Amino acid sequence: MLDMESKCDASAAAIISASPPPPPQLSPRLVLSPCAACKILRRRCGDKCVLAPYFPPTEPAKFTIAHRVFGASNIIKLLQELPESQRTDAVNSMVYEAGARIRDPIYGCAGAIYNLQRQVSELQAQLAKAQVEIVSMQLQRSNLLELIHNMDQPNQDQYNMSFDSSFGNCDEFISSPDEESNDFGFLEDNKYSNTNSSTLWCDPLWI
Repeated sequence: MLDMESKCDASAAAIISASPPPPPQLSPRLVLSPCAACKILRRRCGDKCVLAPYFPPTEPAKFTIAHRVFGASNIIKLLQELPESQRTDAVNSMVYEAGARIRDPIYGCAGAIYNLQRQVSELQAQLAKAQVEIVSMQLQRSNLLELIHNMDQPNQDQYNMSFDSSFGNCDEFISSPDEESNDFGFLEDNKYSNTNSSTLWCDPLWI
């Protein structure tokens, strides 16, 4: 019985040894490009590089400007002292300030701020001047309208007076005491009617 088990184990070992071994598993090889900072500084860019998230390899000028003014050690030290939520804003601020310092070595960002404040003051002065001109034009317009109204008022009064006088003459003509209308609607002279009536009463009636 033991001989049979040993023979089975030997045959199984022979089969396993005769089968080809499985191919070895190759670990995937990742080729990472160094960040712009490490590439310019000519050093190895590790996985925990502080500068890699903020200076990608596609923007080398960004680190060049900041490195020219602040230096790599100062940039790394500043980023390490800040929390990760503020590092992006800090890098953008350093790059802008470095660019302003390169454009204006004397004043830097202060010169840019001064120029912006001067532009704001000039625009405010222009706005105030425009508002004064608008108020002046509105006053001129109101004065012109008042003058036109005053010029039209005498003509309107004269027209009203002539209109009233014409109606007064008509009333006098209608209500004249020398003329009255008869039963047929004709006007006849009162004097003539009075004389005729007196003549009729004074003359005797001859049969």
